[in-house]
Amino acid sequence: MTTLVADRRRFAPRVGGKRQLAGTGALLRFNLRRDRVTVPLWVAVTALMVVSMPNSLKAVYSTPAERADIAQQLLTNNSLRAMYGPLFDDSLGGLTAWRIGVYAAVLAGIMSLIIVVRHTRDEEESGRQEIVSSAMVGRRAPLTAALLTALVANGVVALLVAGGLAGQGASGALAFGLGIAGVGMVFATMAAIVAQLTESGRLAKGLTGGLIGAAFVLRAAGDSATTDGSSALTWISPIGWLENLRAFADERWWVLLLFAAATVIQGAVAYELAGRRDVGSGFVPTRPGPAEGRLGTAGALAWRLQRGSVLGWGLGFLAGGAAFGGVTKGAADLVGDNDNTREIIERMGGQSGITDAFLSTMVGMFGLVAALYIVSSVLRLHGEETSQRAEPVLAGAVGRLRWAAGHLVVAFGGTVLLMLLAAVGLALGYGADFGPILGACLVQVPAVWALGGLTVLLYGLSPQVAPAAWGAAGVVLFLGWIGPALDLPQAVLDVSPFGHLPKLPGGEMAWGPVGVLAGVAGVLVVAGLVGLRRRDMST
Repeated sequence: MTTLVADRRRFAPRVGGKRQLAGTGALLRFNLRRDRVTVPLWVAVTALMVVSMPNSLKAVYSTPAERADIAQQLLTNNSLRAMYGPLFDDSLGGLTAWRIGVYAAVLAGIMSLIIVVRHTRDEEESGRQEIVSSAMVGRRAPLTAALLTALVANGVVALLVAGGLAGQGASGALAFGLGIAGVGMVFATMAAIVAQLTESGRLAKGLTGGLIGAAFVLRAAGDSATTDGSSALTWISPIGWLENLRAFADERWWVLLLFAAATVIQGAVAYELAGRRDVGSGFVPTRPGPAEGRLGTAGALAWRLQRGSVLGWGLGFLAGGAAFGGVTKGAADLVGDNDNTREIIERMGGQSGITDAFLSTMVGMFGLVAALYIVSSVLRLHGEETSQRAEPVLAGAVGRLRWAAGHLVVAFGGTVLLMLLAAVGLALGYGADFGPILGACLVQVPAVWALGGLTVLLYGLSPQVAPAAWGAAGVVLFLGWIGPALDLPQAVLDVSPFGHLPKLPGGEMAWGPVGVLAGVAGVLVVAGLVGLRRRDMST
């Protein structure tokens, strides 16, 4: 025993320093190769949303008087400040930072948490990290490589934003790009800490996503209370730091130090935690189950695995509906006599009255977000298969179709629940009749199901191509969110299933497109299940 202790003491200095990071370069190259599709897609969507905004805003607010008018309205419209933040300068650059800054920061944060958790906790949970660590790989190399992957992704976003907005002012463009990347890195290191605490990649993503949601809520509460972003609640949120950087409005460069300090401190905490635990373990261990199983069906297991996700998404849809419902009350005041703004809103929400068109636009936004939910929920099948957790289930008296059906019921049924909760929130926030809003929300479901059906098809064909569903979701999100503002041709907008839906409330119901989308979704699901039944499972 004494000899063993002595040997461990002699070995301890050797594993310190650079040996802790051995293999970082190889792991970084491997991470970038694995993410060669998903990360460029996230980066492109985030950057395109930002750099396309000045032209869209120029079409809406073409004169200095119109831009000054929207700045004046924000002084009295608490709901708009909660939704977008305060406006510090009425130039096109300042309007861009106001209109898209919050949402670009959220996208950067989500991208970063997915990258970090995927290359840390997900790898450990699948058992692949243990195999990698058996080679010449340092203890902290996987975490370092994951954070460097996030840094590369956020750095490219910063470069694209700074270059794309340079025409609006080089200083403001650089500050805005660095601010978005800074938010991404803050949440990347936050995800790194959470990944050390939990034993589940799913839980790590959920908790970090909840922290991003909390940051958004804190910023919204602070901005609704003040007109200049000076609230303590705004300063607590990293998203609020981006606002207070004041890009294109006498930049506060010192705010970037907050991003750097938070990233360094959180990164140091993550490194310390990583060195104090075993591979595969967490500081908050998973609660052991009962001695005898209580789940009698594959569907019950699927619900048990996904109920936390459904609950989190549901609460977000309910709260978001209430917030957007409150904003809808001031839609007419926001548009005023601006014909360009009215045209864009009507292009997105239909030719009915401006309030109904605005409400229809908000309903469409919830449909687009629900599409992200159904893709992630269906791809839970992919995660269960590739992590080998599906194999012991299928080794019993459970067929592939029964196993898949349990998850698909949660995915497709959960979509209906989310849109129902969004309708409840919108009705409460806006104070309108529940029936028309409920009908408008439920009309979005077939389009969401069509994207879910495509995800099932891709997964059924091959687990290797299943993540491409995120690419389809990104295209749909871009077309639905940015397409009308860019005045894209209708033929391009029709690539998205949401482009075929009737504009409700206020418009006329068209059962034909709704029925076709539902039928297409059904055909895609059946084709995907046939493919799943015929192909080999991953081993």
